[in-house]
Amino acid sequence: MSSLSRELVFLILQFLDEEKFKETVHKLEQESGFFFNMKYFEDEVHNGNWDEVEKYLSGFTKVDDNRYSMKIFFEIRKQKYLEALDKHDRSKAVDILVKDLKVFATFNEELFKEITQLLTLENFRENEQLSKYGDTKSARAIMLVELKKLIEANPLFRDKLQFPNLKNSRLRTLINQSLNWQHQLCKNPRPNPDIKTLFVDHSCGQPNGARAPSPANNPLLGSLPKAGGFPPLGAHGPFQPTPAPVPIPLAGWMSNPSTVTHPAVSEGGGIGLGGPSITAALKHPRTPPTNPSVEYPSGDSDHVSKRTRPMGLSTEVNLPVNMLPVTFQGHGHGQALNAPEDLPKNVTRTLNQGSSPMSMDFHPSQQTLLLVGTNVGDIGLWEVGSRERLVLRNFKVWDLSSCSMPLQAALVKEPGVSVNRVIWSPDGALFGVAYSRHIVQIYSYHGGDDVRQHLEIDAHVGGVNDLAFSHPNKQLCVITCGDDKTIKVWDAATGAKQYTFEGHEAPVYSVCPHYKENIQFIFSTALDGKIKAWLYDNLGSRVDYDAPGRWCTTMAYSADGTRLFSCGTSKDGESHIVEWNESEGAVKRTYHGFRKRSLGVVQFDTTKNRFLAAGDDFSIKFWDMDNTQLMTTVDADGGLPGSPRIRFNKDGTLLAVSANENGIKILANADGMRLLRTFENHLSYEASRTSEVVMKPAITPIQVAAAAAAAASSAGLAERSAAAAALSGMNGDARNLGDVKPRIAEESNDKSKIWKLTEISEPSQCRSLRLPENMRVTKISRLIYTNSGSAILALASNAIHLLWKWQRSERNSTSKATASVSPQLWQPTSGILMTNDITDTSPEEAVPCFALSKNDSYVMSASGGKISLFNMMTFKTMTTFMPPPPAATFLAFHPQDNNIIAIGMDDSTIQIYNVRVDEVKSKLKGHSKRITGLAFSHVLNVLVSSGADAQLCVWSSDGWEKLKSRFLQLPSGRTTASLSDTRVQFHHDQQQFLVVHETQLAIYETTKLEIVKQWVPRDSAAPISHATFSCDSQLVYASFLDATVCVFSAANLRLRCRINPSAYLPANVSSNVQPLVIAAHPQEANQFALGLSDGAVHVFEPLESEGKWGVAPPVENGSASSAPANQVGAAGSDQAQR
Repeated sequence: MSSLSRELVFLILQFLDEEKFKETVHKLEQESGFFFNMKYFEDEVHNGNWDEVEKYLSGFTKVDDNRYSMKIFFEIRKQKYLEALDKHDRSKAVDILVKDLKVFATFNEELFKEITQLLTLENFRENEQLSKYGDTKSARAIMLVELKKLIEANPLFRDKLQFPNLKNSRLRTLINQSLNWQHQLCKNPRPNPDIKTLFVDHSCGQPNGARAPSPANNPLLGSLPKAGGFPPLGAHGPFQPTPAPVPIPLAGWMSNPSTVTHPAVSEGGGIGLGGPSITAALKHPRTPPTNPSVEYPSGDSDHVSKRTRPMGLSTEVNLPVNMLPVTFQGHGHGQALNAPEDLPKNVTRTLNQGSSPMSMDFHPSQQTLLLVGTNVGDIGLWEVGSRERLVLRNFKVWDLSSCSMPLQAALVKEPGVSVNRVIWSPDGALFGVAYSRHIVQIYSYHGGDDVRQHLEIDAHVGGVNDLAFSHPNKQLCVITCGDDKTIKVWDAATGAKQYTFEGHEAPVYSVCPHYKENIQFIFSTALDGKIKAWLYDNLGSRVDYDAPGRWCTTMAYSADGTRLFSCGTSKDGESHIVEWNESEGAVKRTYHGFRKRSLGVVQFDTTKNRFLAAGDDFSIKFWDMDNTQLMTTVDADGGLPGSPRIRFNKDGTLLAVSANENGIKILANADGMRLLRTFENHLSYEASRTSEVVMKPAITPIQVAAAAAAAASSAGLAERSAAAAALSGMNGDARNLGDVKPRIAEESNDKSKIWKLTEISEPSQCRSLRLPENMRVTKISRLIYTNSGSAILALASNAIHLLWKWQRSERNSTSKATASVSPQLWQPTSGILMTNDITDTSPEEAVPCFALSKNDSYVMSASGGKISLFNMMTFKTMTTFMPPPPAATFLAFHPQDNNIIAIGMDDSTIQIYNVRVDEVKSKLKGHSKRITGLAFSHVLNVLVSSGADAQLCVWSSDGWEKLKSRFLQLPSGRTTASLSDTRVQFHHDQQQFLVVHETQLAIYETTKLEIVKQWVPRDSAAPISHATFSCDSQLVYASFLDATVCVFSAANLRLRCRINPSAYLPANVSSNVQPLVIAAHPQEANQFALGLSDGAVHVFEPLESEGKWGVAPPVENGSASSAPANQVGAAGSDQAQR
């Protein structure tokens, strides 16, 4: 439900409360799930109305939603049970035990047994834990205090405990304004209009001469009569959207359409696969249809919020009668509602792939990296920011001898192959290509233009129609479907087949893997319109539904995984986008606005948990998920095919659209244009140096290859020339040479130029911002950006946490962290601080550590004492656990289960702790000194640990056994502190990891635990204090104890930029101020933050004119491969520069 519909519910709640409809008020609170009335809840608890208490709670949460919800329901049912025992009503107590409390036995069987044993006692107070139980009234009061704490901490109740601050009778005021508006539009307005109904639009009767003054200040609406019940607010007002006629019902799912006004579809909860229902908080109720002949814009839209502003203007303003947009049924699109500004609608790039794009996908983290598959089997990889095609691969079977005979025969008979689907793995380390002939190819991606063959699978007889990645059983898998009517699941590491799902009676067109709670499943659609769902077993399909259109259908979830949509086109060209009620297998919402006969199969995509988009009628059409009416249509400046292919990037800031003549158009919103501008600024600088070269006549492919080879052979050339040569030579395809020519011409011309390290010594040479001061802290010990990228969290050495939040403003429309706008040092209104538990020893001597949950709701933290779990919204301490000794020194959440935490200890052990059951599952022993670093790889299913003993260990995250261990290779002759920290962090590919020690930076390959690259500062240089990968793992940011910050290219650990202390520290600052921790922004690869020993935090970004930190150093000897560890750092040119 959109924000305006949500606000309307609040207005209705206020109206019902003012009119004393008390029961109805609380029923609406519960059914909408928008406002939890704590006062009403307290009254019902005090009165012991347990059925009503649970019914009211059910509108906001279910027992098994999370640990807080479970505890809330347990406390209520336990109290009900104890009260029955106290009244010696054993039969009722047994009934409560069996019906209400037994559900908790699966989570804590011992506790359930203990509760059961209370039946055997004459007085349950004989139980030691219940010995202080008083009378019923005091027990309820004590329980209520605990319940309130649990509700306030429960994320499902966030923003639902405070009723908006409204003026009295706000709904009545809005209706009066609407009636005044209608009266202004009367052709013959009367001086004193007689308003008798709200069910139809107001209009005055017979003409009575000149236009009378508008009764703007005269209330037109009195109290509504209560007799006969309260009628629903006007079906003709500006509140409700108008759906088109009810579509022909799907077989067995809906009754026949009726002429009676009613919601067109049913509603419901979670997928019917044995999992829990979607909570009431995520329900999206339908609104009833309105006037069958004219459709007014929905109250859900931004258009209405803008349109209603003139209502408050003076009565002298006469608005034209025809200003309201009207849509007539049967017309193609009608007048679309105004689209929000955050939709990507502006064409910013036009690329030419060389053949027609069939499928596209943006990289999950490098959001300007676009993968393209075409109708002739080509694969293209584009950096859309620079308009550069990094990779072009023509279709080729990698190992023909291992292919099946049917495939070999098919390729001989008809060698033409099309790409049906390209898709990135969730971490962006792999991408898959499904072809129209039998096979799937999986590539591994290592940054830049480094794409390597990984797996080739002869997957299906006939075409492979779709491909997806999923993580069942914590293992990355590839899911395929094909013309042979099967779905298959393959191990993404080895290519071994794990499952084959049979049951469709037609070719399988698409797959959509998903999970709810701990249940992993796959939806599939076939060309006969059947939708099936499968668990990862061999027990057959769990559901069998019919898709609208009954032909080519694809399915997709919203980004948060709570809403399911499908888009399909029938053989007759009728297209449908619908939202599903998963629990009932019924269509919940049908979206309108398609061409009557679509020209091809329509593709769609979702973004921002808010918008739907589809390619139809030579354009892109957008819908708000909560409004069935078409929101807007964009033609992308023309030149689109009848049903263009479309794909959003992860943030929804860019939209790739296939165009005529083998083109791809990139549409952007304001944030997307800002993202692309960093590339334009850099390219404009390069273009200024090479304008005369670019204007030379076109070069033939042979000349280009020769120029590239000459460029690659010359010493001191940048990496891109070698990449360009490899690109053209490897592919043998002239279609990409238009992109390569300027680049190679430029670098051939510049080969005499010598690369120079970028030195930043003045504040004017970069953007840096010192965050607002807080005098309570002396030293920043830990630093992290929130996952949303809009805040920075610091842990100081005195156990206090600091949180800086960037607010949305004209200068910062995204509210993301930036060095251009100062943030707010944030605290809740209660004024409390997040302060860790500390021991008797000074917190300055403790080893602080923290870890942030994926949704930024909670932070787990320790400063030598107990581990604390804080609510990031309220700063309240949720719980504390694991009192020392031993003390926690490092924390890491399991990547696939937030309830599992790896805790490094100062006694050299690692404890695998389950938060839900408050239990240590495993204790890992292998280090000899305290743990200083932990990092999970969800691809390899391993945990890497590092310690103050300079040792690295690799542990299986399945059985927690130690797989490998190795001590750091310390440079000869170098001494190190006895307890020097060693930190570890996984590369984005999850295969390699960064090791940070005061004596070196190194990158290790995980499975063999072998060093791949190493950088060692010279003997006289200051020690390294901390380092981290950039968010895309293309850079490494490192801080040093002399206050220098260095930026390295991660591919070869070559220094590219150095920021000297004078660039960010004032001259009067003591020379002993040191950077202790460094953190990288989670979305902006060129932004990082620095925590200093004086308690300050600085944010750094390159100048907008530069767009990045320096230039990558040249590749030595034409190769990017690193030397052995013992040679690197001794001879590296960048080493001497330290």
